[in-house]
Amino acid sequence: MVKLNRRSLLLQGGAAAAASLSVFPKVTSASVGQATLTTVSDGNLILPGDFIFEPMPQDGLKRVLADFGISHERLTPECNLALYRDGERTVLFDVGSGPDFMPTAGTVLESLNAVGLSPEDVTDVVFTHAHPDHIWGLIDEFDDPLFYNATYRMGRAEWDYWWDPDTVNTIGDARAAFAVGAKRRMEVIEDSVVFFEDGQEILPGIAAVSSPGHTPGHMSFELRNGSDSALVLGDAIGNHHVAFRKPDWISGADQDGDLAAATRAVLFDRIMSEQMQIVGFHLPEGGMGRVDRDAEGYVFLPGAA
Repeated sequence: MVKLNRRSLLLQGGAAAAASLSVFPKVTSASVGQATLTTVSDGNLILPGDFIFEPMPQDGLKRVLADFGISHERLTPECNLALYRDGERTVLFDVGSGPDFMPTAGTVLESLNAVGLSPEDVTDVVFTHAHPDHIWGLIDEFDDPLFYNATYRMGRAEWDYWWDPDTVNTIGDARAAFAVGAKRRMEVIEDSVVFFEDGQEILPGIAAVSSPGHTPGHMSFELRNGSDSALVLGDAIGNHHVAFRKPDWISGADQDGDLAAATRAVLFDRIMSEQMQIVGFHLPEGGMGRVDRDAEGYVFLPGAA
């Protein structure tokens, strides 16, 4: 596993920020029945390629990266938060990085403002998992919940993993700061968080879908309204290149690479059989689109349906 921690991420991000400023993708929206699904940007990350690529077969990887025009040395994945509005609730999936993770990320408030929303308008925050770019934006400068009118919801298994005091000692040096940062933010909502389990309808039209591997309790979410459906993936399918072309390859970004690969296989089967729209947190062009097959695997087709 590549040695990647908060300090090395910040140093790399800071050095590259001037040359690779966050670019806001266009707002992408689609209808899910009578509801609206939108992606709002939290900027982008700047990562060393080996964070993902180190465990992969390098000869095959070179061919895949060449096909997609992806650098082996540096990745700049978008961060796209899903926003679901059904007329009664405004549901935000994850909260982004906040100001303390990377200088190119933490822009969700500006993105919400661009679609006419402020923090007080969010009624529910639903977490896919507790990695820094998904949960560190939970608190404001006074260490209070940023989305102060919202009910916060997290899968029980994911909460238990990060809440466990042994996690910081067992997750590995490269991710120990992730555990400390997650616990700090979870303590702020400890007395009010609502837990859920796999398969549970957590809100009307929103069901939890267990998708472990990237983290032990990672959750995706199936949205259904009328005859329409969509799947909010979080990081269960974490990029548009190797994760689609070679979903069985182990990724260094996943805490349990074998389990994450098995999860991707199940998710792709479901997406294809039900022809679902998807939202991926790190997929390009706003993260929303469809999936198709090609001769070598799957392909991401960005854009609202």
